[in-house]
Amino acid sequence: MAVITKITTQQKNKDRYNIFMDYGKGEEYAFSVDSAVLIRFELRKGMEIDEFSILEIQFQDDIRKAYNRAINYLARRMRSEKEIRDYLLEKEIEQPIINEVIHKLAAQKYINDEEYALSYVRTQMNTTDKGPDLIRMELRERGINEGIIKHAIAEYPFENQVEKAIKVAEKVIKKNSKESQRIVKQKAEQFLLRKGYSFDVILLALTEADTDKELDDEMEAIRYQGEKTHRKYSKFTGFEYTQKMKQALFRKGFSMDLIEKYLEEAEKS
Repeated sequence: MAVITKITTQQKNKDRYNIFMDYGKGEEYAFSVDSAVLIRFELRKGMEIDEFSILEIQFQDDIRKAYNRAINYLARRMRSEKEIRDYLLEKEIEQPIINEVIHKLAAQKYINDEEYALSYVRTQMNTTDKGPDLIRMELRERGINEGIIKHAIAEYPFENQVEKAIKVAEKVIKKNSKESQRIVKQKAEQFLLRKGYSFDVILLALTEADTDKELDDEMEAIRYQGEKTHRKYSKFTGFEYTQKMKQALFRKGFSMDLIEKYLEEAEKS
């Protein structure tokens, strides 16, 4: 048995206390505890404590320290259970302690994966250009189970997906105005796929976004691409030059009729 000889408040953290004990060889520092642990075990000067009790006190204090870390982590934004577990593991906290912390947080309703998933879907839907498939993948990465994900994704209506996909497609079209109509459509489709939209949504979005260019716009695009291509193949002449230009411009998505028209125009200039 050991006797508590002194309890002092830590200077840098007023919520923690240093416990000094006499193990039979005089007073010495033993360990520190959180205020909640101090109160729970009713620690006081003159109290006798055996070795098992000390181990239990230290275990509960480790839980308290991990709990406080988790609370601070949660203070920034909502977290899934997996995010909290991963965070505490990064801090080299042992699994039994993490389990106790998770149990306590869940009991106090500080973590709830269903509420987290619903909030996450709504936030991503309202503040980003992500589609449901990308959001679904991100929820999986955060450890949310498929049943909860399915319920949460229902918060993202089909019409909202189409509306958002149209805006995304229009940005891609505007950014790639110097490309051929076919290439612009391909880029818009690929970008929307990466953003997590389904083929049904993409088809509607590209139709509504009106990717069809006027002839003048398409002619302007081939002139721009043609000048770049000419610089690459200017060392060639005659038939070889013409074939390489046609092949390159065709790969860039322009029709043969338009390519012929451009080459005729270029030859006259």
